[in-house]
Amino acid sequence: MGDKAHTHPGAAGRAMAADHPASIRNVVLVGHSGSGKTTLVEALALTAGAVNRAGRVEDGGCVSDYDEIEHRQQRSVQLSLVPVEWDGIKINLLDTPGYADFVGELRAGLRAADAALFVVSASDGVDGSTRMVWEECAAVGMPRAIVITHLEAARADFEEMTRVCAEAFGADDPDAVLPLYLPLHGPEGPDGHMPVTGLVGLLTQKLFDYSTGERKESEPGEDQLPRMDEARDRLIEGIISESEDETLMDRYLGGEQVDVETLIKDLERAVARGVFFPVLAAAPAADGARQGIGTVELLELITRGFPTPLEREAPLVTTVDGKSRELAPCDPGGPLVAEVVKTSSDPYVGRVSLVRLFSGTLRPDETVHVSGHGLADRGHEDHDVDERIGALSTPFGKQQRPVTHAVAGDLASVAKLGRAETGDTLSAKDDPLLMTPWEMPDPLLPLAIQAHSKADEDKLSQGLARLVAEDPTMRLEQNQDTHQVVLWCLGEAHADVALERLRSRYGVQVDVVPHRVSLRETFANRSAGRGRHVKQSGGHGQYAICEIEVEPLPGGSGIEFVDKVVGGAVPRQFIPSVEKGVRAQAAKGVAAGYPLIDVRVTLLDGKAHSVDSSDAAFQTAGALALREAAADARIHLLEPVSEVSVLVGDDYVGAVMSDLSGRRGRVLGTEQVGNGRTLVRAEVPEIEIGRYAVDLRSLSHGTARFDRRYVRHEPMPPQVADRVRQQEREAS
Repeated sequence: MGDKAHTHPGAAGRAMAADHPASIRNVVLVGHSGSGKTTLVEALALTAGAVNRAGRVEDGGCVSDYDEIEHRQQRSVQLSLVPVEWDGIKINLLDTPGYADFVGELRAGLRAADAALFVVSASDGVDGSTRMVWEECAAVGMPRAIVITHLEAARADFEEMTRVCAEAFGADDPDAVLPLYLPLHGPEGPDGHMPVTGLVGLLTQKLFDYSTGERKESEPGEDQLPRMDEARDRLIEGIISESEDETLMDRYLGGEQVDVETLIKDLERAVARGVFFPVLAAAPAADGARQGIGTVELLELITRGFPTPLEREAPLVTTVDGKSRELAPCDPGGPLVAEVVKTSSDPYVGRVSLVRLFSGTLRPDETVHVSGHGLADRGHEDHDVDERIGALSTPFGKQQRPVTHAVAGDLASVAKLGRAETGDTLSAKDDPLLMTPWEMPDPLLPLAIQAHSKADEDKLSQGLARLVAEDPTMRLEQNQDTHQVVLWCLGEAHADVALERLRSRYGVQVDVVPHRVSLRETFANRSAGRGRHVKQSGGHGQYAICEIEVEPLPGGSGIEFVDKVVGGAVPRQFIPSVEKGVRAQAAKGVAAGYPLIDVRVTLLDGKAHSVDSSDAAFQTAGALALREAAADARIHLLEPVSEVSVLVGDDYVGAVMSDLSGRRGRVLGTEQVGNGRTLVRAEVPEIEIGRYAVDLRSLSHGTARFDRRYVRHEPMPPQVADRVRQQEREAS
């Protein structure tokens, strides 16, 4: 923002421990996949002296994408923390994946951060998912800035991309999205690329030349002044319009010159309040350079313009039994309240929990209370346990660098919390507290798996438990109807990473099998059946005969059993036995092996033997009677139907509704929800939406999301039922 001299302590090789929240900045980087977030983080670390060369620590490892899966997939798949130090301020840079399947990691980063850098590629622009995240940040007032990357690409245009960002992010006030610097380009190369060589500061009117590999300050040339003046006037007016000094605009319009320091201070306050969103530029450093282009300016903005943790409101906290508890904002001397924002497994130290402290101070070897509530639907049981933490450290690439303490507002890694899961709260053992988990997307893509071998089967349950403990956006289901183990994921890439982690991290090889939905059977018409179980084999025999009638009932009725036996044809003590046999057979199914529902079974008559009749005999007779009745009836297959609610941009409403109709869906209605979006509600058979999470993303270019809710089972069309039966026969 200014032109002051900067020093960096050469922090490579040592851990940074902040002693007060005022000396901490927590910043999350947001942007679509390929926008350059990880490259930018590594450039910032290089400029701050946290690494010895671009993106590398002493062991040669990368500071951000260091996981083997990330190397193989060539993309970020998890939240990474890279701490750097600049002008005595500890900056926790939270690098998040840009791919939609890993939005859970993004939301964890947003929870841990106090401000956001939106990274936009000049060659790709602003995608719909990035715009949605911006709106979420706006809803909670999170301060934001925009960094435009890939300016060296052919036909990249900083001014045009700034205009695009103002349209995408400045819907309420486009003049709140303005550049602080303009990039300078070198001569165009034979490939059409124009390398960025420096920046011009609009407030300071200084030129910062990076062409030699070091940032050098000079005065801009006469040919650059017209371009600067227009942008500078807009920037000054944008800053003054957000100034807390209401007289400043009148004085400026009256011709008074506003000094640069006043403008910078007003800019910093407006950024920290989340009402002004500066646009900056970043470009790769020259080979061997210590500073990437724009990195010094970004570090200045972060340290001087972004808020400290003290400026963030205290989170809502309750006791473990639900009573509200007031907290002072970010008090290192207050009660301990920390939240697990990421859980990972280290082959040497076991489970490692990355925590954000909101109150109190955390130290090694301290006993803390671990609370986890509200995620039972994801396979996370509520828990309240006391655990002794192991080492306290700061992550840096693959390394964990020990620290002596962590204060409110900071992030740190805690080792050996065997019960802690992502979203859990850490508090003092004598003052247990609980934070409400942040909103997490619902996993809607099913992945049915089975152990590859007997050895894998023995390790599968433990591996899956660890997997879902690390990732609350994944849900584990043991389906009692289909007898399948199902991992519900956010998308195909999310599922691929889950399988890879099971294999490489937990040594479990699994096979993916077709996912089956929970079908049901019912009678389409009235039918009668006779169950005869008579056996004589010398000694005590078996004798039971019963006659039943079966008739269909409305959906949701279940199994109704009626006794209409007269004259004691079936002794009273055996009538419950007939019902038990009928219900047992109904649970197994009568045609395709799916549970029978929505029928009334009436026991009309039967016969018994004074010696050979028994409970077991009448159970068998009841089951036989139901099977015989089914043999003479038309049996409908019933499929589950869900109500699907799709939130989609207006441009894609027609395509979404057409697609739902093609899935045998019934559109119930549409509703405008503002911001150019429509909510489409439809009832769709679940068998048709197994891959809807993937298909909808493709259909809407990543801008739509949906949820689903089971409503009922209803008869499956005959041609579809025939296809399902054929698939079942082939599978068996």
